[in-house]
Order: sequence, then C-alpha cells, then structure tokens
Amino acid sequence: MNNFTFCNPTKLIFGKGTIARIAREIPTGAKIMMTYGGGSIRRNGVYDQVTAALKGRGAVEFGGIEPNPQYETLVKAVELARAEGVDFLLAVGGGSVIDGTKFIATALKYEGDPWDFLLDPSKAVDAVPLATVLTLPATGSEMNNGAVVSRKELNEKLAFHNPKCYPLFSVLDPEVCYSLPQRQIVNGIVDSFAHTLEQYLTFDTQAMVMDRWAEGLLQTLVELGPKLVERHDRYDEVANFMLTATMALNGFIAMGVPQDWATHMIGHELTALHGLDHGVTLAIVYPGMMRVMRREKFDKLVQYAERVWGATGTPEEKAEAAIVKTDEFFRALGMKTRLSEHGIGQETIDFIVERFRKRGWNLGETGKVTPERVAEILRERL
Repeated sequence: MNNFTFCNPTKLIFGKGTIARIAREIPTGAKIMMTYGGGSIRRNGVYDQVTAALKGRGAVEFGGIEPNPQYETLVKAVELARAEGVDFLLAVGGGSVIDGTKFIATALKYEGDPWDFLLDPSKAVDAVPLATVLTLPATGSEMNNGAVVSRKELNEKLAFHNPKCYPLFSVLDPEVCYSLPQRQIVNGIVDSFAHTLEQYLTFDTQAMVMDRWAEGLLQTLVELGPKLVERHDRYDEVANFMLTATMALNGFIAMGVPQDWATHMIGHELTALHGLDHGVTLAIVYPGMMRVMRREKFDKLVQYAERVWGATGTPEEKAEAAIVKTDEFFRALGMKTRLSEHGIGQETIDFIVERFRKRGWNLGETGKVTPERVAEILRERL
C-alpha cells in the first residue's frame, strides 16, 4: 500500500427531511448566494424547502447553471457575487451545479482571469466557503474538492482541485431523487461505477481494504442498477445508490492506491466536442480502455472479474469476461456504448489525439496511455 495523508472535512447530513437543517449549518451573518440549474428544483419542491430554510437570511440567487457548467455563465455568477458582497455559496442541484459553484468560490478569491486556474490547477488554492443540497447522485462533488468546467468557445472541458473547495456540509435527502428523469439516474449509475473503477482497476498495491471497499460499491451498483432503471421511488434503494455515488469519489477508496482517470480525460473531450452526457462518454470509453490496456491491468481485471462478476475459467477468460460484462452492464442500463451509435467517427478521434499530443499528455496510472493509445482506445469503440 502506498503512503497517504487523508482528510475529508465535509459534514454529510443524510436522510428524509434534512434540507431544513441548512439554516443551522450556515454561519450566522453570512451573505449567501444560492446557485442552481434549470427549473427542476422548483418543480420537485426542493426550491421551496431551501428558501423556507433560508427565510430571513436575504440570500441572493443565481440560476441557469448548465449541465457541464459553462465558463461564460459562471463568470456572470462571479460578477453578481462580488457586487452583492457574497461570502458563502449554497449549491442546490447535481454535480454540474456543485462543480460550477466550486469555480465561483475559487474565482471570488482569485485575482486575475479565472480561466488561468483551469489551465493551471495549481493556482486554485483559496475559495469562499460553500455547501450543497444534492439533488442528483452521480459525481460525488458533494464530498470532494474537484470540479470540471466547460468553455464552449474553445471546445474545452477542464478539471481542477482546490483544497478549500470541500463543501462545509452537504445535505442528501434521497426523496428528492424520485422525480429525476431515468436518463439522469442511468448517467449517475455509470458515473459512479466509472469513478470506482478509475481508483480500483489499476495494479495491485496490496491495499486490501480499499479493494474490498471498491468492490462493494461496484457490487451495489450492479445489484441496484436494473432496479433503479425500472423505478427509482423506493427509499432504501435510492438511499443506497445516493450514498454509493458519494462514497465512490470522496477520497475514501483512493487511500494508498494508484489512480487512472484516463477514461475521464478522454470522455471530457467527447462532451466538449459533441455535447454527450458525461455518463454516456464513460460508458463508451471504459470498455475500450480495459481492452487496450489489458496487459497493464491484467491482474486487477482478473480480480475484478472474480469478485464483482463471479467469473470462472482461466485468467485470460476472466480478463475477457471483465471487459464484456462491463460493456453488457452499461448496455443493459440503456446506454449506447459505441461511438458510431452517436454519429461519431474517425475525424473526432484524430482531433482528440492531436489535442492530447499538443498538451503533452500521457495519461493513466503509469503514464502509458499515450496519444497513440488513446487512438487505439477510441478506434476500438467505433
């Protein structure tokens, strides 16, 4: 197991009726800005619950943060927050709203063009405090310090981490998920599954606790996935899914293990260029990553096949089963897992590979996912 230092300061407030608790969690005297996306929080009653909890606090509101939050929109939020003297942010929504709010929080403490800290994440070192009310399980952003922001005019989607962007607290009420569209539930399942694999499917470091923890999250998603596709209004099933999504990317299963994240970096490009949902891009890329990097990931592929899918046979047969079962799982949820199914071809592959060459990117847990390997991975998914 590798050396590590771990600290996650986010307070998790979980369960029915917990949105009302935000009033006592936000510091007295804070100038609050509530951020959110489209109209869903008004339709499902979350907006009313939050505003009731904030009654008398004089909160400023900023709505309209997009799925895959756009830099241009977020800059407007920063301007409003500065004009209003905001010193506390409350994100009400899914991962995109929370990611966008982390950008706003960082930009409010950053002198200069905020795009700088997306190009060079080492510059993201301070932020105003923020908290979240989660409405869509998927990204784990409610309990980590990372964010991803898109810039349409540049066709870019870039990530950053800021040690000051852990939410002060996050409220997770599973009942708010009942009204979500099925597409968002499926995206959340795939996103959580891929987050777990990025930290698990690398190489063996004798991190037994982290391996078993990751395998438990994967097994939970395999069990719950078909049930949630059928319906997602049964409290215990939704509650377990919501917690799994959070635990998949709050740093717990990352302790002492190598991490990959090449699939995410490739997927971000598909979103930036074609507007595909993040979960969709992961369902496309991950089986290709597993196949092209099969030799490097062989031992963990075999372990994953045995422990998560119950595969038997020779090690080679188990490794193949790991790849096939993963693709079949995504497709059983309703995902289209081939680029051609989305009208994407060789031209996009060439563009992404050239962009990665220009950036000098060699991705993956060992830096072996070169631009040439990226081309192989994407060709495998045509």
